[in-house]
Amino acid sequence: MPTRNELANAIRALTMDAVQIPNSGHPGAPMGMADIAEVLYNDFMKHNPTNPKWADRDRFVMSNGHGSMLPYSVLHLTGYDLSIDDLKGFRALHSKTPGHPEYGYAPGIETTTGPLGQGISNAVGMALAEKVMAAQFNKDGHEIVDHKTYVFLGDGCLMEGISHEACSLAGSFGLGKLICFYDDNNISIDGNVDGWFGDDTPGRFEAYGWHVVADVDGHDPDAIKKATEEAIAATDKPSLICCKTVIGKGAPNKEGGHHVHGEALGEDEIAATREALNWNHAPFEIPDEIYAGWDAKEAGKAAEASWNEKFSSYKTAFPEEAAEFERRMAGELPTGWAEHADKFIAEVNKEAPTQATRISSKMSLNGYCSKLPELLGGSADLTPSNNTFSDCSVKINDNNGSKEMNFAGNYISYGVREFGMSAIMNGVVLHGGLLPYGATFLMFSEYARNALRMAALMKIQSIFVYTHDSIGLGEDGPTHQAVEQIPTLRMIPNMSVWRTCDAVETAVSWRAAIEKKDGPSCLIFSRQNLAHQNRTAEQIANIARGGYILVDTDGTPDVIVIATGSEVDLAVKAAEASDKKVRVVSMPSTDAFDAQDDAYKESVLPASVTARVAVEAAIPDGWYKYVGMKGKIIGMTTFGESAPAPVLFEHFGFTVDNVVNAINEVA
Repeated sequence: MPTRNELANAIRALTMDAVQIPNSGHPGAPMGMADIAEVLYNDFMKHNPTNPKWADRDRFVMSNGHGSMLPYSVLHLTGYDLSIDDLKGFRALHSKTPGHPEYGYAPGIETTTGPLGQGISNAVGMALAEKVMAAQFNKDGHEIVDHKTYVFLGDGCLMEGISHEACSLAGSFGLGKLICFYDDNNISIDGNVDGWFGDDTPGRFEAYGWHVVADVDGHDPDAIKKATEEAIAATDKPSLICCKTVIGKGAPNKEGGHHVHGEALGEDEIAATREALNWNHAPFEIPDEIYAGWDAKEAGKAAEASWNEKFSSYKTAFPEEAAEFERRMAGELPTGWAEHADKFIAEVNKEAPTQATRISSKMSLNGYCSKLPELLGGSADLTPSNNTFSDCSVKINDNNGSKEMNFAGNYISYGVREFGMSAIMNGVVLHGGLLPYGATFLMFSEYARNALRMAALMKIQSIFVYTHDSIGLGEDGPTHQAVEQIPTLRMIPNMSVWRTCDAVETAVSWRAAIEKKDGPSCLIFSRQNLAHQNRTAEQIANIARGGYILVDTDGTPDVIVIATGSEVDLAVKAAEASDKKVRVVSMPSTDAFDAQDDAYKESVLPASVTARVAVEAAIPDGWYKYVGMKGKIIGMTTFGESAPAPVLFEHFGFTVDNVVNAINEVA
């Protein structure tokens, strides 16, 4: 039977061999954390390599994602569908083993990590989701949701500001099944971190309300096991286990230095490392006894079989709840959803309210939420302004000064943590069973931008709600007035962006976000009131196509005016005032419109009509692909100003006269 050290050395050997093939990668963290990984996976992790999506598995997140060869090695050794050839393809095009862990590439990778601090924040979301799902579904004697979230993280994750946001909230929530191993090796790319990271990390996490196990020898399996047992026993707090490690452990001439962080060891050092570790095997050669020591397939099958028995008993006792659990974990919409949504949108159209679309957004939430118990809402300390607390919302963390939590609820006050909120939401989606939406002002999507990008990269269904969408928010001025945010959000691949002009478009945008399973959505709403637009049933159906003819003229139009959001009504009024034949196209979602077939796009924006005007209170550059280089765009070319919204719209040229003049210039 191999020793623990020999089992850990398999990670070190696979790491240095895989990194050497492309001559790039990060061997330091995997070699330094190999002993921790060996203890975690062989003594504690509940997982099934033959079913990586088992609902009640423990989740593992490599937050310091540059150390990707650690999870790849462990997944291979424990029996996942990740072969030696896959490891040999490390960093190769279209391989299962890219340079950083990518969700959806290798089985067992729970989230995409690399931008430091986001992995731990995703893990907070996973642990939060576990706690909410447990509160919503577990019954006395029937605990079908009962698993842990384990995280590896390094100095870089703890330096990033997002870790402060997420870990502070995790402490407030008392996420006792979140257990983090801090790779305290004192090294980052620039060298020894003492000159720029002198934090009292244990003290910081204790102040957050975490259970901290300090000064653990990260190369002593007994010490690691004891610390992990202590962390698991602290069920009312998340835990941070501070492991003192040597980066690049085992490489005799490079361990402990910053060069081993992100450079291949080289053939000579690999040979020296083999000798130092007494690893007398060829590259990528793992002895059968080492594989046997790591193999988790039978134990995983047994663990899942035991859970299946528990779930079968639960299903007998609580058939409706069991069916709901299965539906939600599968990410399926409830029976009758489409009919419910159709009816609601028709009702909104009949009411024809003139109101801010942020209020229309709450109307949509109220209309849909009773059908969607999986919704988990929230706001970054702007709930009254964002209008995200629906008739179905139940607070998890109350605002009455109490520290008591109601995890059977479905609404979170995230505090002023836009970035942390967004990354936590991503973790909630990745866990399964819940559909999160979180809100702030559009301007502060900037703080959260990298979490939005990660959601889009992973093609997961986070719903980001942004209100106060333009200069229309008025007196708060240019610090709060979004100008460049809408066009740059549209530039993110896989991201759907909706800027709606009234309550009907808002209801359709919410439906689109709820139904979109292959990426995130940004729903962008106004502070100021917007007029209802009259539509036929066909026009209402076409809203979901992203762009549609709202107002038309007899015969071929002289000019097409395209607008979004608050500028749609302006375009309609300009069309009425113009002596030209004007078609008005409302385009709430450019990505949805671009995804339509050529015939539909031609029917809305015929190539024969080259006289075009676009109107949007944002940076104009993205509209040239619709209006052509000779078209006119009325947009923002500067930051805003502090003044009432009507004054600002006139000051920046968003007037009927200005749009009519633009129509005359192009026609």
